[in-house]
Amino acid sequence: ATAGVAARTLFEVVATEAQRRIVDFDAQAMANTVWAFATAGVAARTLFEAIASEAQRRIGEFNPQDMANTAWAFAKAGVAARTLFESIASEAQRRIVEFNPQDLANTVWAFA
Repeated sequence: ATAGVAARTLFEVVATEAQRRIVDFDAQAMANTVWAFATAGVAARTLFEAIASEAQRRIGEFNPQDMANTAWAFAKAGVAARTLFESIASEAQRRIVEFNPQDLANTVWAFA
């Protein structure tokens, strides 16, 4: 973890609150939240499911980095989200020229 402090209870509280307020999250907030949980190795299936549903519905609001980081986080966490991945794939293909090399690499890693 970035801070070097294990804070499992904090993650649990954030997961609950984020689910409650998910409609208030923008694309970057959704991407950053799942990225943090995946990076920390904290399982939060219901949070990931809530974000998958909301992100899939609003995928057009995601920039390439948001899409890449979201896909990466779901893959890293081992959370299956077929509909979300189909939405990301479709949107990424449509907007591929907007992706920088890191976005491209992270996206295809997630789909590998």
